[in-house]
Amino acid sequence: MSLFKSVATFGGFTFLSRITGFVRDMVLADVLGAGMASDAFFVSFKLPNLFRSLFAEGAFTSAFVPLFSQKLISEGKKKSVFFASEALSVLFFFLLIFVLIFELLMPYVVTVLAPGFASDPAKIELATTLCRITFVFLLFISIVSFQAGILNSFEKFAAPATAPIILNLTMISSAFVIVPFMPIPAYGFAIGITLSGIFEILWLRFALHKIDVKVRPFVHIHKILKNPEIKTLFKKIAPGVVGAGIYQINMVLDTILVSLVGTGAISWLYYANRLEQLPLGVVGAAISVALLPILSKQLKSGDIIESKATQDKAVFYAALLSFPAAVLMMVLAYPMINILFEHGKFSNADSIKTSYALIAYAVGLPCYVMVKALMPNFFARGDTVTPVKFSAVVFAVNFCFNLILMFQFGHVGIASATTIAAFVSLGQYIYGLKKRGFWCFSKPLVIQIIKIIGVSILMGLAVSSLENGFDMVFGDWLKLPFLIKLCLFGFLGASGLTTFLIFAFILHILDIKEIMKMFLKKKA
Repeated sequence: MSLFKSVATFGGFTFLSRITGFVRDMVLADVLGAGMASDAFFVSFKLPNLFRSLFAEGAFTSAFVPLFSQKLISEGKKKSVFFASEALSVLFFFLLIFVLIFELLMPYVVTVLAPGFASDPAKIELATTLCRITFVFLLFISIVSFQAGILNSFEKFAAPATAPIILNLTMISSAFVIVPFMPIPAYGFAIGITLSGIFEILWLRFALHKIDVKVRPFVHIHKILKNPEIKTLFKKIAPGVVGAGIYQINMVLDTILVSLVGTGAISWLYYANRLEQLPLGVVGAAISVALLPILSKQLKSGDIIESKATQDKAVFYAALLSFPAAVLMMVLAYPMINILFEHGKFSNADSIKTSYALIAYAVGLPCYVMVKALMPNFFARGDTVTPVKFSAVVFAVNFCFNLILMFQFGHVGIASATTIAAFVSLGQYIYGLKKRGFWCFSKPLVIQIIKIIGVSILMGLAVSSLENGFDMVFGDWLKLPFLIKLCLFGFLGASGLTTFLIFAFILHILDIKEIMKMFLKKKA
């Protein structure tokens, strides 16, 4: 499968996942509201996801996929699947112990994670119960991440990309199937989270069965741990865990610092970040996931020229999709926030302040997406240490600029610090790859990116002019009935996309014949 089709497949399903995620959040808000139960529930939802990023998706996938992909080429399917079974055995064994320990110590874990609950015994008790229900999800989702890594290595991206949709749909369904029978609604959603992990395992097991891959854990852990390949795998996982840990510490510190800004600041940043995560998750994650196994196989086979061409394509797609998304977010920040969130207790003042944060985040969006496109170049070579070093620098930069900017610019200063850190991160990856001779910007690629930036700016000016036209015709168009302003907003977005595509074809950024070839290209 070509990189373009892989990105399109994964990105399309990830986009659907993000949309169902928004629906899920709306259901949670409707049923739980904002109070003791919702506070306790969100702590229980956050806990397994914290360790999920530490042990499963980022760290494990980055180490396992290159080794598995290379083994698949050199030793064939049977031996590589056997290696995967051994790796799953060790992962399952240690995670099971980890989960059991946390289940026993959960009251203390909750107190550390949410010290503000300490003054309310009922809140601590509820959060502890909910965390005990949801923490089992960590075990299930780690297995899911493992299954997804195998499928990605076989260039099967659709099933793993749909797995998060199962979580969202299960939680939405819980509101109607489980919650009505629970003494506290939050119990129903917590059970839904854990059940979704089982459903995701079954779904990916079915996908693996379709390609005749059967991965089963073994009992003899002590023998497996003596395997040099397993030792190598877990040595490579360790830096990834540290890197993910740095990121999580960064997020926790951001939350602590923004809480010092004033009431509402946490919410403004949360909603702005949710919107920024839509293109970042769809485009950035799709490119990163699709690129890693492809690069791993090319490097294993010694095809250096082809690997550099693949990296060029990844950076081109990252720029092509992220720059127009960033410009649209900056131009349409306020209308977007107004239409999506300005209901009930979310005021017009909240919309304005959230839009400022979204603009600050959007400036750094292309940098983060391109970092996602460059990071797999290290992982594909088995280098999991260098990205950790880069993460440490980004963490320090983000923290320092938070302290510098937050007191004068409040929550916008914290969002701006994140963007500054994004530029630093991109600079590190570009310099690091060039210094090692792995990859560097070619002249044609630089020209294409400059064209993309120019066309994105033209698109932004066109959309801004059209929005001003709406105000001239309707007065303040955002005061129109919801469905009318939603249609007008859709027209703005469609007009922006059309403008971008027209100029992209005129300037030869896009070639319709080449696009059709990439869509129709069959797996070799």
